[in-house]
Amino acid sequence: MIPSERLGQLSVVCVLGASVMFSLNDVSVKWLSGGYPLHQIVLMRALIALVITLSIAVPLEGGWERLRTRRPMMHVLRGLCVVIANMAFFCSIVVVSLAEATAIFFVAPLLITGFSAVFLKEPVGIRRWLALTIGFVGVLVIVQPGAVSFQWAVLLPVVAAVAYATLHTLTRNMGLSERASTMALYIQLTFIVVCSGMGLAFGDGRFAGTGNPALEFLFRAWQWPLVHDWPVIALTGIFSAAGGYLISQAYRLGEAGLVAPFEYTVLVLAVIWGYVIWDELPDTLSAFGILLILGSGVFVAVRETRFGVGPSARRISGRR
Repeated sequence: MIPSERLGQLSVVCVLGASVMFSLNDVSVKWLSGGYPLHQIVLMRALIALVITLSIAVPLEGGWERLRTRRPMMHVLRGLCVVIANMAFFCSIVVVSLAEATAIFFVAPLLITGFSAVFLKEPVGIRRWLALTIGFVGVLVIVQPGAVSFQWAVLLPVVAAVAYATLHTLTRNMGLSERASTMALYIQLTFIVVCSGMGLAFGDGRFAGTGNPALEFLFRAWQWPLVHDWPVIALTGIFSAAGGYLISQAYRLGEAGLVAPFEYTVLVLAVIWGYVIWDELPDTLSAFGILLILGSGVFVAVRETRFGVGPSARRISGRR
């Protein structure tokens, strides 16, 4: 029997590892976004991640029989929500800076709190409602809907956050009954099915030529990857599989309130990668909005710890 303190430490290590994997996955997809359609990148990533999950994660958790589930429809719904979150987020980062898109997406934990209160009737005090409001103010500060330079693509991370929050509101306690490898497997299978369908529907580029970078990323024609892009494509699969598995384990082993604040490491890394690789640096107003979202999210996580939120599936295998 592993002591609870040890489990807590392991959960923190897992969430930090997952955050690094997720941030590198975002960088890899953005790096490939100039030459390939999004659904092709995600399909190749999912195929590689599926192989890794089946060959490594499944044996570690007890073999094929552990993949059985009594909630197949819940896995399908989770998968569809993840697909929407992925497509919306990645389409946005070809227009919006990686740091700003990531910050807006991280309003999702706040949405989960609001959705849980409204739809699951979970108690949420005035302080957490206030934190949720502050987080949305942070989003508005970054989006600047009334500005002359406003672009609709900046709303895509909001769509991704809503899909993500819907996913984890539906499966709030699913992580206690499903193994990490099982949830990771069904997520990758959903990606493969949906992205294959998108490829058959418009992979020939029939809807390309819109002139909008976000739409071009989605509707661009498929092409065989260049030799020097294959290592990056392989890394997206590795990062996706490792990140999904590690975040699953983090929320299985530790309290949600302990694990959740460390997920915001992704936001810090997004600022670093954006500056180092693409010379993207948030302006003063965007930086203020990022701090509002970061502060309100961490506050909600800490408050949930005080109110006894235990291991949860709120974010399991469902990020990117």
